[in-house]
Amino acid sequence: MGSWTYFRKIMVRYFSELRWYTIVVITLLYALLSWLSLYAASEHALTQQIDFIYWLAVTASTVGYGDLSPVTPAGKMVVALLVIPAGLSIFAMVIGRIAAWVSNQWQKGLTGMKSLHVQDHILVIGWNEQKTMLLLDLLIKERRHLENKPDIVLCVKANITNPMPGNIEFVHVESFNKDVDMDRACVADASVILIDNPQDDVTLTTALYTSQRNPNAHQVAYFTDDALVPLLQSHCPKVECTPSVAVEMLAKSVFDPGSSILHHDLLGVDGQAQFSVALPDNCQQLTVGHVFINLKKHYDAIFIGYAPGGVYQNMVVNPDFDVTLSPKDKLFYIAENRIHDIDWNKIGS
Repeated sequence: MGSWTYFRKIMVRYFSELRWYTIVVITLLYALLSWLSLYAASEHALTQQIDFIYWLAVTASTVGYGDLSPVTPAGKMVVALLVIPAGLSIFAMVIGRIAAWVSNQWQKGLTGMKSLHVQDHILVIGWNEQKTMLLLDLLIKERRHLENKPDIVLCVKANITNPMPGNIEFVHVESFNKDVDMDRACVADASVILIDNPQDDVTLTTALYTSQRNPNAHQVAYFTDDALVPLLQSHCPKVECTPSVAVEMLAKSVFDPGSSILHHDLLGVDGQAQFSVALPDNCQQLTVGHVFINLKKHYDAIFIGYAPGGVYQNMVVNPDFDVTLSPKDKLFYIAENRIHDIDWNKIGS
């Protein structure tokens, strides 16, 4: 193999992909060759350490302030034949490489191939097309009324791009049960995990996996087939399972016209809707009567039920007035907006 052929292969290997270290090496060689050429041309004003770096950067980037310039004929030839042409080429390479990197990062984010760095976020697992779009839209509207504004992350296996760029984070995975995939969605750091897949068996296995990876998160799983709910809750009792209620709403509307509209409004985020709040640890014991009357009196809200100790499976709807509520009980109410900073002394008076 001839020396020229070997040299050409080396050049092709290291410079064809224009990696960052290649551009750095080219830039250093360019700066060294420019300095040696200017020094040989007796351009002493341009070869001073700080002045040379400043002048080379200004010249190579085509800014050209004109405060420093070659004065000897040889120096002018060096600038015309070496410094400017080579500098323009390197500057174009750097700009092109930066643009390519930014474009690649944007494309990776759009297609969900980037690893996220989020905490205490809402993780939505699964894709049901328009149903998921409506869910995301409702979550975004609900988030506007929260103080901490958690990130919303959509994690899918479907071959789609981010459906709401700028509003949610997006991760595409091969499996909902592999650590290497789900770590990119920060599954272990999520505060809420919502699972909704077209196939109930995928929802079941995903819920089992996420419960093991993040047992402290509040987890909600949607099932079309109610028969799978007891199976999941026997292994993961803390998972809130939400079965389909479409049939029940249809039947209710037959005998109580308008029921479906009422339920739809209560589940929405525009107008009167259903919200919840936990009784704080330092709160005195309250009766349902106090809460019911004073929530309406001071906050124009209607108390509808509570979950003792925050255990949703033990939900009590429309309890008696003399029932005592304790700290950590979860209260549910209807109001126009979520109520922040409730004065519990007023509620207990």
